Amino acid sequence: MSQERALGRVSMQVFTVAELATYVKSVLAQEPVLSDVWVNGEVSNLFKSANGHAYFTLKEGTKAALRCALFKGNRGTELLHNGDAVNAHGRVSFYEARGDLQIYVDMVQPAGLGALALELERLKAELEEQGLFDPSRKRPLPRFPQRIGVATSEQGAVFHDICTVIERRYPLAEIVLCPTAVQGNEAVSEVVDSIRTLNAEGNIDVIIVGRGGGSLEDLSAFNSAAVAHAIHASHVPVVSAVGHETDFTIADLVADYRAPTPSAAAESVTPNRTVLTEDIRYLIQRSHTTVSHLLAQQSQAVEALAHRTARQLPDVTDLRQRVDDLMEQGKNAMLTLLERRHDQTNSLRSQLESLSPLGVLSRGYSVLTHLTTGGTITSIRQVAPGDSIRATLNDGLFDAKVVE
Repeated sequence: MSQERALGRVSMQVFTVAELATYVKSVLAQEPVLSDVWVNGEVSNLFKSANGHAYFTLKEGTKAALRCALFKGNRGTELLHNGDAVNAHGRVSFYEARGDLQIYVDMVQPAGLGALALELERLKAELEEQGLFDPSRKRPLPRFPQRIGVATSEQGAVFHDICTVIERRYPLAEIVLCPTAVQGNEAVSEVVDSIRTLNAEGNIDVIIVGRGGGSLEDLSAFNSAAVAHAIHASHVPVVSAVGHETDFTIADLVADYRAPTPSAAAESVTPNRTVLTEDIRYLIQRSHTTVSHLLAQQSQAVEALAHRTARQLPDVTDLRQRVDDLMEQGKNAMLTLLERRHDQTNSLRSQLESLSPLGVLSRGYSVLTHLTTGGTITSIRQVAPGDSIRATLNDGLFDAKVVE
């Protein structure tokens, strides 16, 4: 319930407690600074509930104090001890039920870290929560890459070092450079664009994202959420080679492989041709040895089989003699049969000759044939005067005409 009263130029609005508490909470929620804030202070009045939530107060001596709530699942509960100085990250809000201004903390870090380091730790926790650092998603690097993409500055020693190592180790690979700003205001967007461009090439086997070492500020592009998400979204395996061996960035955590230096990155994506040559020589020698051994084994096996076969062959001496005997018997039987058939043939020939008309004709007889009817004349009644006839004798024939 509210009411207004005019007192000259002043108007007064009366709120209920709930209305004012809600209004204060909404004002705090709309303030950007208060929605993402780091606060340094000393822990006091620490209470940890059975559910795993932590409630405490951050104070600065006797000058000021702020209530805080750190719910289960957020980072840093183990760092909370009464009297310890910490840095807490969270958002400022208003707890209406108790009328308290408090910080909803999502991360606690030991005191002494700078602002960039604190933000880096907060971002790491956020990205880890999103699964970008999950080891199970990291892919193996190709053993024999044909095309290697490199996202780095065209100037400076990094690209030169990478090219030198690849040329020495595996000159068969092609290097595809995507010139990229690695420091400054444009670095984040250019690194992201380079990763996407190399992915769009379609035939890049692995990508090296790198730069030289530097301060935390110098490496800030590789500690950004945008670059982390670009590496995570890459369908090509990514090797992070940012800084020197002691430098460690978020890009290292997201990448499929983290190399301590750009030169090490070049080594990680290429086989060593000297080692390959030795491996090939070893394999050739091993192949020769294996083949020779197999040939020797097979030769021995063939010889053994030949000996075993020879021992199992029958004695063909008796068989050969038996074949000769059978052939001789067959020859004699065939001659006997032929002689018998010859005698039979001669006998049949004599019989045929005795019955042959030619034999009769040789004794002076002839065969008369009627030339008109073609029939054999066996009776005088078959001819008449004027008929033409043919007489066949033993040694020829002649035609005649019946006179009477």
